[in-house]
Amino acid sequence: MMRLLLARKSLWNRRWTALLTLLSLMVSIMLVLGINHVRTQVKDSFNNTLSGTDLIVGARGGSLNLLLYSVFHIGTATHNIRWNTYEELAKHSEVAWLIPIALGDSHKGFRVVATSPDFFAHYAYGQRQTLAFKEGAIFSSVFDVVVGSAVAKKLGYQPGDSLVLAHGLGEVTIAKHRDAPFVVSGILAPTGTPVDNSLYISLAGMQAIHRDWQSGVHIPAVSSHGHHGDHGDHGDHGDHGDHGDHGDHGDHGDHGDHGDEPVGENLHAQSLSAILVGLKSRSATFTVQRQVNQYKAEPLQAIVPGLALAELWQLMRNVELALHAIALLVVATSLLGMMTSLLTAMNERQREFAILRSLGAGPLYLFLLVVMEVMLLSLLASGIAVALLSGGLWVFQPWIMAEWGLHLSANILSGEQWRYLLSVLLAAALLSLWPAFIACRRALHDGLSMRI
Repeated sequence: MMRLLLARKSLWNRRWTALLTLLSLMVSIMLVLGINHVRTQVKDSFNNTLSGTDLIVGARGGSLNLLLYSVFHIGTATHNIRWNTYEELAKHSEVAWLIPIALGDSHKGFRVVATSPDFFAHYAYGQRQTLAFKEGAIFSSVFDVVVGSAVAKKLGYQPGDSLVLAHGLGEVTIAKHRDAPFVVSGILAPTGTPVDNSLYISLAGMQAIHRDWQSGVHIPAVSSHGHHGDHGDHGDHGDHGDHGDHGDHGDHGDHGDHGDEPVGENLHAQSLSAILVGLKSRSATFTVQRQVNQYKAEPLQAIVPGLALAELWQLMRNVELALHAIALLVVATSLLGMMTSLLTAMNERQREFAILRSLGAGPLYLFLLVVMEVMLLSLLASGIAVALLSGGLWVFQPWIMAEWGLHLSANILSGEQWRYLLSVLLAAALLSLWPAFIACRRALHDGLSMRI
């Protein structure tokens, strides 16, 4: 205990030098732990996004691109697949269920996904967890929309609110479907996946708002139905900027008759971006995959989500290794800087060590004193680094979830993280041995005698 108190007082006596060493070591530890934590959490988040889906079917192209745009809503589809293909696949004897996916529209930077009620019945994430509703229910009419939890939280939507979708992707879009506003029918419970950052409409709804469009351009004359003219007053709601007016949208009665109009009859998608496939038996996965890849009517590809993710991580491996190397180099630099500081201070501490020797402190006492000082600095830097990193993740977690749909746990001390911390402490202890050895070798007269 006396040695610990003496080490603390010695550090306090050299507090400015010790503080700089502490900050350098703390930042390097935060970097190592942060990179590793984000890497593992992102992997877990990606791996937990889709569960129970055996195949993803899309137009022939890159398997990673298909995975990214169909599940993670990153990128765009190069080609679509015909609706007839979906119907043919539904008749396959090994297919248990299908989830059609049609992409292409957005709302204030959030992706709009056109799908069927099967999405809410069969889509699973994590440990086969199914989607649940926080409020409301699935779309029951053509112009209903289901909103992800992050979208609802960021934009302040409630069931009954009206919103306007935009043609194309991105936060700033010019071509908006102002003549066909949608009404929020439900809000999904948080999942920690890209589902939270998406809006979901029916395939009929997607087809309805694109009847007057050709090659990405709105051409009203193309439509033979005039019902949308009655919705011109809704154009002002496209930006949905003032949520104080939500009371005007709460009356579903004015908007509910969309589902009964002719627009809802005989509408189905002409093409799809992708299809999520659930099979009756997982043993048939590769058989069905081969049959889809050899489909004659149009060029298709079927991918196994788990294998595609493994391919993604393999591509990212070099990036991971580079980040690890940079982080470890920063830690090594900080530790070497600490040792250099200790060696420089040895000459300044000759009198201190000589006085301690004269009071009965042996060489081993001085040796352990220097090692203890280094360990105190290392432990303090580790504790502060863990506290700041955990606190930062806890504070910014809602923003990270809203912006990227990633759930980063504030608990950073996993088994691997403990190994990193122990490795840093062990390295600090080893590097302290040389300055400690120098301290215990100082002769008594080296500090007491005056040198001219």
